[in-house]
Amino acid sequence: MSFWGFPRYISVGEKQQRAKKKLEQLMKKNKDIQPVRIEGTAIAKTWWGKAWNKNLESYADYSNRIGRGRSYVRCGSVLDLQIQEGHVKSLVQGSDSEPYSIVIKIKALEEDIWKEIKDFCAGKLDSLQELLMGKFPKDLGEMFTTCGKGLFPSPKEIDFDCSCPDFASMCKHVAATLYGVGARLDHAPNLFFLLRKIEIGDLISETMRDKTEELLTLAEKKSQRILEGQDLSSVFGIEMDTVPDFERKNEGDAASKTASLEKIKATAKTRKTPPKKPLHGPKSQVIQKSGRKTTKKTKKVATSKAVKGKAAKKPAKKLPKKAARKFRA
Repeated sequence: MSFWGFPRYISVGEKQQRAKKKLEQLMKKNKDIQPVRIEGTAIAKTWWGKAWNKNLESYADYSNRIGRGRSYVRCGSVLDLQIQEGHVKSLVQGSDSEPYSIVIKIKALEEDIWKEIKDFCAGKLDSLQELLMGKFPKDLGEMFTTCGKGLFPSPKEIDFDCSCPDFASMCKHVAATLYGVGARLDHAPNLFFLLRKIEIGDLISETMRDKTEELLTLAEKKSQRILEGQDLSSVFGIEMDTVPDFERKNEGDAASKTASLEKIKATAKTRKTPPKKPLHGPKSQVIQKSGRKTTKKTKKVATSKAVKGKAAKKPAKKLPKKAARKFRA
């Protein structure tokens, strides 16, 4: 019920209940819908989300309706938000029983502005991940958000349409959708570049190209230093000036050490170990016995054993006759 033609005031709690009930109905029919859910009091928390919302709030044309849009997005009234190349589609639950359909078209970034931004970013971005996380130098952030020359769209680059009966060019449902974009960029910042129809990889490729050229330059300087330290006379077949005295002295010391080592090696090679003299005399005699070779020493041992054996078998000496007779008696 309304009074004097104005719509009835709807509390925050009632907005939340309506949105929740409608979302459950929509999800039964279409599981691919993507509602915007705000956790906490801040709509956006990352650099890209905050920069989007700040750019939105900086234009006076949006100031009258922007506040009510914040209330709608916080209550969960943005039931579905689809960000595609150059446009955004959404469903926002309002005072009516059915959600309103919103379509927002954003023009592509002008080529000359994009070229200036790429040139400005050359050599200042370390990785794609850091770019998406908003971790880049402060001057880059200022360049991205410059009015009319940055990445973010101006009011003249945005066209929107809503199915609600509001006659304003920008209604609260459109404002809620734009805030929903800022919240979505917290989770998927790459969608911003899709929305502006630009390739995010171009910023990194410019940086990588500059770093590659820098590395090649350093490598060339290093190779020149190595070449200067080599013997240029032997490389190019030309005569060079004599080396300084201290270098010549070092070379002389090295040469003398090398000559000493060579001399020691030559002496070691020429020195021969005298051969052992052959044995002469009785020690060299070899006796063949029982099919094996025995030396004189072996024979001597055997002889001594034989002598001992004979000595053991030798008969006792004969006693004189007189002594024998006495012994017998």
